[in-house]
Amino acid sequence: MTDPVRAYAHAHEPQLIADLKSLVSYPSVGADPDMAQGMEDARQFIEARIKAMGFTNARRLTPPDGSGQAALYAERMDAPGKPTILVYAHYDVQPADPLEKWHTPPFEAVEKDGKIFGRGISDDKAPMLIALDTLAAFVAVEGRLPINVKLLIEGEEETGSPSLPAILKNHRGLLAADAVLSADGARWRPDLVALNVGSRGNTGFEIRVQTASQDLHSGRYGGIVANPLHVMSGLLAGLHDSQGRIAAASFYDGVAGPTAQERSEIAAIPYNEAEAFGGLEAQPWGEAGYSTLERLWLRPTLDVNGMWGGYTGAGSKTVIPNEAFAKLTMRLVPGQEPAHAKKAVIDHLQAHLPSFATLEVYGERGEGGAYAVPPDHPLLAAAMIALEKTTGQTPLKVRIGASLPLTEIVHRILGIDTVMFSFAIADENFHVPNEFFRLSSVTDGLSAWIEVIRQIAALDQENWPINSM
Repeated sequence: MTDPVRAYAHAHEPQLIADLKSLVSYPSVGADPDMAQGMEDARQFIEARIKAMGFTNARRLTPPDGSGQAALYAERMDAPGKPTILVYAHYDVQPADPLEKWHTPPFEAVEKDGKIFGRGISDDKAPMLIALDTLAAFVAVEGRLPINVKLLIEGEEETGSPSLPAILKNHRGLLAADAVLSADGARWRPDLVALNVGSRGNTGFEIRVQTASQDLHSGRYGGIVANPLHVMSGLLAGLHDSQGRIAAASFYDGVAGPTAQERSEIAAIPYNEAEAFGGLEAQPWGEAGYSTLERLWLRPTLDVNGMWGGYTGAGSKTVIPNEAFAKLTMRLVPGQEPAHAKKAVIDHLQAHLPSFATLEVYGERGEGGAYAVPPDHPLLAAAMIALEKTTGQTPLKVRIGASLPLTEIVHRILGIDTVMFSFAIADENFHVPNEFFRLSSVTDGLSAWIEVIRQIAALDQENWPINSM
């Protein structure tokens, strides 16, 4: 028998895609103050959509001091006695730079070859609208939701969710729920039905190295004043040893090696390394003693995301710069405390800094730890069943090497678990030029979200873990 809610949702896919194109046109780059209007336009677009769906108690949530980018909240408590699910997504996107590498304008959604291109379309605007359209379809067809839903649509996910802990603490009662169902947290591969059950943590900062009070003529000062670009290069090169292991003392505190069972389960997952790296024109590299998937899912990382200084324009300029800069981030695994790992790296840099240079640490981001959903959680079971029913395949349980700050933060503060149910796919170029979203994922996502809502509704609230917070 055809599900009327599913039929309604699929019939309205053209409107979802049109709305998605409108939402992509708003440059909601939360990290860039010059994009403040794009952030506000995105907020107003989503708020209008939520209001049209009959959600109530809508409000913008910020920390007590009113700082940061607002998170959007609304609720429909339609089903007394049924579970309450906090549906999460985010409306902020990564910067579009470098613009010259885009094949289409980043904030103009362009449809081509079964894909839609645009910044933020995969992370996280299309997955968010799939979730919202699912809820809208239930309301339109049945007049209500079969479960209780609270929406939390964040505006700082791409900068590490720095305001989220204060928002959760300040609105603990408002956000109380049995679990979180996240529209963020991409699927791994287009050829494999899988469900993400864990993610790495994230933290980072920026550094500035200085060797003089101003830029200097290289003829007059070359060889007698240190070049900060040379100093910076040495510091960054020393962050790893020759085997790819992070050199900072105590960085690995709390990190346990993979168990035999974990290694066996990962080894059983179909993975063509030559194919995966060949398309990137890259070769496997990383910490010695671990497979590629073990490095991606179970081992921490330390990366230089950008470094600059001196003259970078056309032609030559014979100058010794007085300062150099770099941006660093870390992906963390269970057992690591973000602040401790960050301090270990900073201590390492300071210990290896030459006496003729100074080091400034600034631009610290929000931080979150690694997270894994309990294997017996009822929401995980509901999601597994939903994917199996809509795809005909039993999903594999995999992890993601990226971070979803919400998962660890909401578990730590609200005491509830998160299942990632995004219909983005990890190869869709989020965070880099030419981000895209597959049109087929709209259909797949709507079907699966409708089914997971029905699976949750079939559970009594007593089945859910007790929130001890």
